[in-house]
Amino acid sequence: MTGPLGAVLFDLDGTLVDSAPDLAGACNEMRIERGLAPLPYEQLRRMVGSGARGMVGASFGLVPDSPGYAELRDEFLDRYEARMTRETKVFDAMVPVLAWLEREGLPWGIVTNKASRFAAPLVASLGLATRAATLVCGDTVAHAKPHPAPLLEAARRLGLARERCAYVGDDRRDVDAGRAAGMLTVVAAWGYLGEGDAPEAWGADHLIQRPDELPGLIGGA
Repeated sequence: MTGPLGAVLFDLDGTLVDSAPDLAGACNEMRIERGLAPLPYEQLRRMVGSGARGMVGASFGLVPDSPGYAELRDEFLDRYEARMTRETKVFDAMVPVLAWLEREGLPWGIVTNKASRFAAPLVASLGLATRAATLVCGDTVAHAKPHPAPLLEAARRLGLARERCAYVGDDRRDVDAGRAAGMLTVVAAWGYLGEGDAPEAWGADHLIQRPDELPGLIGGA
């Protein structure tokens, strides 16, 4: 790292906020309306990092080129938009971490693959819009994670060299994007984590089990 750490960037869903209840709720609303039994919450929770593709796939067994997928995806997104602030909240253990960063005068921002249609109003509803130093969404730049472009855009907006930023996320794509951007990468093991290989195999610089481990890690960076 060149110079002291200048900012901490967070993924949104599963890292900074727990949005799974509303995302899973939208899926189960669709299933119930079609006479299907709701799926267990934990089954849907781990798919949150895969976005609408993962949620529709888990709920209805369809992939993007399946007949009827696009209609289900659009319905899912509309249902989610209608309820996305109902149960979603900042992870309780992240609240003091954000306060610590602010006391330390260390800017923090959000880099998410969530489209701005959803991310901007959600962040505002949680009282984070005026606190986050930047918000880069999935449609802010031409590429989404795992491409490094969103992280590089966040660093540019903050006026920082990319090497002076840390990125904290709960998906392999977060680690891949952070590494490609040349940032310090941290896996948030309290997040959704997805399916596939274990987070320990993602190649991050650090893996932490709880948000309260972050200040000690950042303080020594």
